Amino acid sequence: MNLEQLRAELAGGNTRSAYLVAGEEPLLRDDAVAAIRAATLGDAGDAFDFERLEGAKTKPGALLDAVKTLPVLASRRLVLLRDPAGRRGGSGALGDAIAEAVGAVSGADDVVLVVVAASADRRARWVKAFGKARVECEAPRRGRDVAAFVRVEAERQGVSLGSGAAELLAERVGPQLLVLRQEIEKASLLAGLGCEVTREHVSAAAVDVAEEPIWDLTDAIGEGRGPDALDTLGRILRGGAPPPVVLGALVSHFRRLLRIRGGAAVAGPPFVQRKLQSQARRFSERRLVACLRAIHETDLALKGAGSLAPDLALERLVIGLV
Repeated sequence: MNLEQLRAELAGGNTRSAYLVAGEEPLLRDDAVAAIRAATLGDAGDAFDFERLEGAKTKPGALLDAVKTLPVLASRRLVLLRDPAGRRGGSGALGDAIAEAVGAVSGADDVVLVVVAASADRRARWVKAFGKARVECEAPRRGRDVAAFVRVEAERQGVSLGSGAAELLAERVGPQLLVLRQEIEKASLLAGLGCEVTREHVSAAAVDVAEEPIWDLTDAIGEGRGPDALDTLGRILRGGAPPPVVLGALVSHFRRLLRIRGGAAVAGPPFVQRKLQSQARRFSERRLVACLRAIHETDLALKGAGSLAPDLALERLVIGLV
């Protein structure tokens, strides 16, 4: 099922005992988890009945104990496990524990298990254990599908779109869902409370992110072309691309390189896969992990943890990644 199908199912009062939320689009994954969390816990028991587990640190026994623990204040507990593949050397045992946990909660009405993964091999036993309770979280790629996302998101925000507004937003921003969400809000503010957002409002408000060479930046970094990377970064920022969007592109790119370096496959046309494989050979797994850690630290800096301006923080990051 996709996110909208999940929301419709939850709105109908049907909450499953286990969900696998899988896909490369973090915005959709976060929205799916938020919808399940609201349906499971409502306004009660969040502090006591919502248990978060990280795959890199979670032992199989801890997961099984979590799904067997009774709720305290709410009628149900929510157990959330993120990135089960992150447990090096023990992911197989954790996968077995996930499959066992899905079986343990099947039919139970006092616990909901949610496993979140950027990628999940359908052949794996633990993935098969979820059956049809898999929420696909892949960003749309075709223009009409991006425009369809814009219309659904605008409706969610209570924003009325005029003829062609969704298509223009999709053309300008492309499949960058967080930016689309922000641009709908901006265009709505420009139009005025309760007023229809027209193509003219979109033209005036929306950053033309789709035309900015973000993928030129990730390729320049992946191929070790430092001067080109810094020049491209400068053009992107001068073009108005928000720093969090640039950072999102970087983390997505390096996660894909890490998966390839570890022997996993990534989605994409053959020429893209060949390009990523060539870039991945430049980095060791340890180096890629260090790059992702540096991206995370820059994310914290952009959110106020550092003293550097956002553009300088990104420049420092790019220099370190090349």
